Amino acid sequence: MGNETHKLQFKGSTGLLLTLGALIALGPFSIDMYLPAFPAIAGSLHTDIAHVGYSLSSYYAGLCAGQLVYGVLIDRFGRKKPLRVGLFIYILATAVCAMALNVQMLIVARLMMALGGCVGLVVARAVVTDLFSPQARAGVLSKLVLVMGVSPVIAPSIGSFVNLTLGWRWVFLVMALIAVLILCMIQRFLPESKPADESVPLKFSGIVREYLVVLKTPGFLVCALAGSISYAGLYAYIAGSPFVFMAHYSISESNFAWVFALNAAGLILGSQLNGLLLKRYTVEKLTRSAMVLLLLSALILVLAAICRAGSVMMIAGIFLFLFFLGIINPNTTAMAFRPFSTAAGRASAMLGSIQMISGVLSSWLVSFYGGSLAVMPLVMLGCAAVATIILFYKSVNSKYQ
Repeated sequence: MGNETHKLQFKGSTGLLLTLGALIALGPFSIDMYLPAFPAIAGSLHTDIAHVGYSLSSYYAGLCAGQLVYGVLIDRFGRKKPLRVGLFIYILATAVCAMALNVQMLIVARLMMALGGCVGLVVARAVVTDLFSPQARAGVLSKLVLVMGVSPVIAPSIGSFVNLTLGWRWVFLVMALIAVLILCMIQRFLPESKPADESVPLKFSGIVREYLVVLKTPGFLVCALAGSISYAGLYAYIAGSPFVFMAHYSISESNFAWVFALNAAGLILGSQLNGLLLKRYTVEKLTRSAMVLLLLSALILVLAAICRAGSVMMIAGIFLFLFFLGIINPNTTAMAFRPFSTAAGRASAMLGSIQMISGVLSSWLVSFYGGSLAVMPLVMLGCAAVATIILFYKSVNSKYQ
């Protein structure tokens, strides 16, 4: 009873939700904000854009590995201490990026940025599990998806403005200032939601054993895979959309930004509608229905590509895909976390790593087999189909408790 009271106490805290949203937004901002500055960075460091792109790959690698490290640390030492340390590493690494003398230095510094900044993703999901009841988690996560949808839209615009007015090095300094602001928000609004637990092992063998326990927990792996693989369709869209809209449909760069914003609105609307629908329907029912509709929207995209339909048809299909993804993602996350209380940090880290690996693989497939209108829709269809099979296979053979 006391635990529920503690959880409900923070339900209406706007400051808490803004802080959690800022922690989640730090990842998209760190990726998308410096993309418009690629040509300027390449010119300044006497290299080409392809080599600057390796700094994006190193960041993804850091996200995959770093989350697994923090999952153990935030369960062992509490949420706030590792969070502060990680953000401090992020700020230092971002300053090094701003002072980079060559592209190799930038690539290594970006890796360190990810190793520090990914703590925000892990802590945000864990804190939601700590402070909110199982029934409320999907609704809270839906609010946080709003941040995930808005960030990729505004981050490139901010980065472009800073790059044009102050130069590309200031783009990284602005990222550092954002992290400093988040540290202030943590101090003001974020409670310590879990005390330190010395029983959590720090030896490598013990850490591996703990993550195997997470993977073997009934319901976790199915929900994590279904949610992550379906979400990988978003990565496929991000990787393939420049070719589809600018190269194939000859949409200008400025109009492409509007197309990107419109499709991001689909993700936002879906996540916010999910919060309302949860008042009438169960998480499981909503997720299964949305997964079927996600698959149908992916089929529309493939048909549009095969029939060489106009850009409007393609945009509509992507909007629908992201709309249903906005419903699925917070719900599968909430279902995956149901069995966990003391191990929420490890569960959050494992979920984040699975999601990142799935996303990187899907974007790699699109990039490797690019040059065709059908590649992006086919990868998105594959993500939706595999996720649907995983989710419904589990639904048929057992019940989520």
